[in-house]
Amino acid sequence: MSGQTVILCGDSQRKFVKELIDIAPVDAVVNIREAKRSLDQNARLWAMLSDISRAKPEGRKYTAEQWKCVFMSACGYEVQFLNGLDGQPFPAGFKSSQMTKKQMTDLQDYIAAYGDQHGVRWSDKA
Repeated sequence: MSGQTVILCGDSQRKFVKELIDIAPVDAVVNIREAKRSLDQNARLWAMLSDISRAKPEGRKYTAEQWKCVFMSACGYEVQFLNGLDGQPFPAGFKSSQMTKKQMTDLQDYIAAYGDQHGVRWSDKA
């Protein structure tokens, strides 16, 4: 039996996974997790961050990457600080690629609310 990946989108897939478990060898490993964010969500995130970066709300001149860190921190995602080669601390650990679809939706809702409150003109109307 080789590795299997199944998306649980209905009863037939759930039945199939149960059958796989029944025939799995001893010491097999099962990993069930929420789906990661979609490519469309990722594209929308970067469009939103770019829109906010161009708008410079409250005079903040941040790059899209810096805005991503600001919003992820505001939404409670933990950041770790490391010391760079020059001895100066920098944030590490803001990885939106590891977010679930729901987490990405929540983050984008937060960004949209902030942007709307600060008059950001969105390039993506979705």
